[in-house]
Amino acid sequence: MVTIVAALALGLTACGGSNIQKSTTTSGKSCGNLRIAVNAWTGYYADAWVIGELAAKKLGCNVSYVKLAEEPSWNAMANGTVDTIVENWGHDDLVKKYITEQHVVQDAGLTGNKGIIGWFVPPWMAQKYPDITSWKSLNKYASMFKTSESGGQGQMLDGDPSYVTNDQALVKNLHLNYKGVVGGSEAALIQSFRNAEKNKTPLLAYFYEPQWFFSEMKLVHVNLPTYSSDPKVCPTAPSQIRCDYPPYNLNKLVSTKFAQSGSPAYTLVKNFHWTNADQNLVATYIAKDGMSNAAAADKWIAANQSLVDQWLQGT
Repeated sequence: MVTIVAALALGLTACGGSNIQKSTTTSGKSCGNLRIAVNAWTGYYADAWVIGELAAKKLGCNVSYVKLAEEPSWNAMANGTVDTIVENWGHDDLVKKYITEQHVVQDAGLTGNKGIIGWFVPPWMAQKYPDITSWKSLNKYASMFKTSESGGQGQMLDGDPSYVTNDQALVKNLHLNYKGVVGGSEAALIQSFRNAEKNKTPLLAYFYEPQWFFSEMKLVHVNLPTYSSDPKVCPTAPSQIRCDYPPYNLNKLVSTKFAQSGSPAYTLVKNFHWTNADQNLVATYIAKDGMSNAAAADKWIAANQSLVDQWLQGT
């Protein structure tokens, strides 16, 4: 998941104009520092800055945003340089290492967001080639997707290398005549879809939800073999994966040290829970409307006081 140009305001502290009024914590405890890992996609910015703005302006925390890729964010929690990841996409290997074995990271509960990863084509392709929405038809159309980067094979445009991806294994194990090509950032993927739809050029690409861009363009999901939790049907070993991505119930993570610190910010992170629609709205403010991360968060907070009050309970 990745960076929108308008969202590059990854400041070191939570600042900026706001009508959020600062209040004291109900617990009477000092907040101190709150260091939020920031992974590079706009939906994550929405989570991070809504939490960060509330922590700074309601709890008096000294909030900093630490720009990191997904896996290094876990290590940063383990070594004490980051307190929380506010949108985690699975990573069973890291759960085993840092939570189960080392006990230096803890699950802080669900965000409420439902995550979907998959392969998508622009709307014009699904309209002109209806069967392209099945993986079984992809080889039939492989020559149409050839690019200078994919050689004689069709191009499968992948996301940022730091993202959760099974695409290389899927291409191999489903015997698809395609080559994965790195598409880069979220912004680059979005622009690729815009260009493909405008110019009616073929595109098969990795993408995901929650995602504000679906309100602009109704991308069409290509159905890979249906995911099953039965490993006999859908092997989980990375080299053997041959099924579509599983659904993700996205969650928050905190360092064990932060969880045991007594900081009211820990309670805020645990209480934080919203919907895909909420996240997408804040992300739209940032990516499409050009608002700063902080201003987008403040706008949403001002319009959702009752939910915010629930998150602040016990802080």
